[in-house]
Amino acid sequence: MAFNLTLPIAIGADHAGFECKEKLISLFKAKGLQLKDFGCFSTDTVDYPDFAHPVALSVEKGEAAFGILLCGSANGVAISANKHQGIRAALCWTEEIAELARKHNDANVLCIPARFVTVEVAEKMVEFFMNTPFEGGRHQSRVDKISC
Repeated sequence: MAFNLTLPIAIGADHAGFECKEKLISLFKAKGLQLKDFGCFSTDTVDYPDFAHPVALSVEKGEAAFGILLCGSANGVAISANKHQGIRAALCWTEEIAELARKHNDANVLCIPARFVTVEVAEKMVEFFMNTPFEGGRHQSRVDKISC
């Protein structure tokens, strides 16, 4: 495993990502994974930063193994999460991109565009993200330059 899964996975979404989030939670709980759900809890319209910041903070503080954020395009949650110094949130829409986000960027929050991927693709992206270690090496110096 690429992450310490003795910690829960932090997950959050806005209204556009709510249904996919709920399905992912069910799928991963059935596999025995712990998740900490930061909301939202319905399809009522909400503001994505209200869920992105708590997920990012949980990862940043070491209270979660990694984070998963969902919104319509995933741009809003990615922008919000990346405001946190210890966060490298990656907007991904295929398994390969999720894998590369881990291998090359040491991403610790996966941002999923719920309006543009199926639940099956989202599940596979989480699997790739969760199980891919950071390669380090030539990528480490690049990652070290990310924080301001």
